[in-house]
Amino acid sequence: MATLETHRKFFAELITAKAGMPKSRLTSAFTATPRERYLGPGPWKIFTGRGYISTPCDDPALLYQDIVVALEEERGINNGQPALHALCLAALNLQEGETVVHIGAGTGYYTAVMAELVGRTGQVFAYEIEPDLAQRASGTLADLPHVTVYPRSGAEAPLPICDVMYANAGATAPLDLWLDALAPSGRLLFPLTPDGARGMPGPGGMLLITRASEKSFDARFISPAAFIPCVGARDEATARKLAEAFRRGDWANVRSLRRQTVPDDTCWCSGNGWWLSTSDNR
Repeated sequence: MATLETHRKFFAELITAKAGMPKSRLTSAFTATPRERYLGPGPWKIFTGRGYISTPCDDPALLYQDIVVALEEERGINNGQPALHALCLAALNLQEGETVVHIGAGTGYYTAVMAELVGRTGQVFAYEIEPDLAQRASGTLADLPHVTVYPRSGAEAPLPICDVMYANAGATAPLDLWLDALAPSGRLLFPLTPDGARGMPGPGGMLLITRASEKSFDARFISPAAFIPCVGARDEATARKLAEAFRRGDWANVRSLRRQTVPDDTCWCSGNGWWLSTSDNR
């Protein structure tokens, strides 16, 4: 019979192969991080897109599939799809010794994966606005001295200067606070999402922004995405404009982020003080 470690290793190889990084540092990080530690005791509720179903038992081997697991079913808060997060972490390309800000850390599973990637010479600052989840994350991450959990919003100042910022809640803008916290060559990845049904952000895209220079930013979408809303990072008027932009289906053409300038004919969508361009930085 396969051991739990065997299931975890195969799971890590599967999701990182889907992300284009088989047998990589990312594979090792997922292999080293026990998902069951962060999801609590089973049986678990699995999100299907049309509600939740329960696992048949509390065998943690069941968690090593590409499935979305409820953290708080009533609030619609989940531990997200592993293959999507593997793709996102591959795009962020975390390195040993880097400083990471994780916004929307939940109970800390993907925080722990990032902590493994940056190593003990790096730092991870995790922000979780839900008090009960933040408390759980503080417990599950307590054995990682280079991780600090803050039980508050990551959409409010102050934030530390960082090499990588990874937000796991849907925003309608790359907040000035987030962009200003990026070190040279820093990377921000977050779900840029329009309005959706029942108050939930609709399908949008994971937007990767890289600080190319002091005032210029490269930008590109790496995948479609739908996340719960990021409190403090949403604006209704911009959400409507984003809905129109995503309906056009040309989001793959985005190449750069512009700040505090007048949008030109390369504008894909604009918000208050920012716009995305289909042209490279000049």
